[in-house]
Amino acid sequence: MGRAAARETLFKLVYEYAVRKERDDFTLSLLTEGVSADEADYIRSSYDGIIANENKILDKISANSQAFSLDRIYKVDLAILTVAVYEIMFREDIPCSVSANEATELAKKYSTDKSYSFVNGILASVIKEMKDENN
Repeated sequence: MGRAAARETLFKLVYEYAVRKERDDFTLSLLTEGVSADEADYIRSSYDGIIANENKILDKISANSQAFSLDRIYKVDLAILTVAVYEIMFREDIPCSVSANEATELAKKYSTDKSYSFVNGILASVIKEMKDENN
């Protein structure tokens, strides 16, 4: 499967969570069938981490999306941003640039023509803010 495909699976779970507002262990088990143990662990641990830290992640997205309130951001874009911001904030094993690049690719694949630049701009701002906070 690979990490990019595992991230895409995680994005789908997060999108479903954003729409339904509840965790879905059945879908999680279906989407992790037949994947490697490493990828299944990444998906499960990240899904748990996103749900546990949802408010912190959404606050970070909101603080860096100046002209858009969260309810104005497309759900697809918000799910992509949620995965990437989670990785940037909580996954030290994943470089920020990888999270941003993968998020941009997901936006190109699943969202509007302008979404990838919107997603990329917010993530650039989040990364800069995180670097400033750590210095």
